[in-house]
Amino acid sequence: MSTILVTGGTGTLGVLVVDRLRSAGHEVRALSRHAPDHQVDLADGSGLDEATAGAEVIVHCASNTRRGGKDDEAAARHLIDAARRAGTVTNIVYISIVGVDVVPLGYYRTKLRVERLLEESGLGLTILRTTQFHDLVAQLVDTAAKLPLVPVPSGVRVQPIAVGEVADRLVELAVPTPSGRVPDMGGPEVHTLPDLARTYLTATGRHRRVLPFPLAGKAYAGFKRGGNLTPSHAVGRLTFADFAAERGR
Repeated sequence: MSTILVTGGTGTLGVLVVDRLRSAGHEVRALSRHAPDHQVDLADGSGLDEATAGAEVIVHCASNTRRGGKDDEAAARHLIDAARRAGTVTNIVYISIVGVDVVPLGYYRTKLRVERLLEESGLGLTILRTTQFHDLVAQLVDTAAKLPLVPVPSGVRVQPIAVGEVADRLVELAVPTPSGRVPDMGGPEVHTLPDLARTYLTATGRHRRVLPFPLAGKAYAGFKRGGNLTPSHAVGRLTFADFAAERGR
């Protein structure tokens, strides 16, 4: 079994990846600033050399959406440098997002730059792009539902996927042999964001009116064109309606 490092090991996705890898018998080092065993700050690289020593695989789940994700580039550079110094890392598995190359959103552009940093590093690499998680859609609606009317961008379609299914796929890819850019992974269904909001509100017992509204800008246009979708890779199984029903129980 491999020694596997998981960045963002206490986050929504990372904690599931860690649990699944450990259940499969791997030695797993879960990294985050708050991890009990390996407290690492990717922003400045502190603690990385100790954490990467002897590791064969790194699953890079850590991300910081603040400031458009700009801190992610520095984090990737520190991770690459530590992996080179370790000399044992043969595969970095990176979780990215469908549409980072066509939707000009600041955070997406950062994710694309991180992909390119990893590709240019000369290290073994596996990149998996997925659509948005069910949890992200739920978070967006929960935030909007604090208002009397629930404002949701109109004209945007989403193909949400279960975070647990993404974790399963990352575990499959977390092997010493890199796979390069693997096929995208999308949820089972495509729906408009207002329709998903209505589904989630009903399932969670909130009878509220959804107010679709237009936005402006190139990023919004990219979403309206469907740059965030991958209908030809609708491999997810859990629908958003089923996810919402579970949340509402």
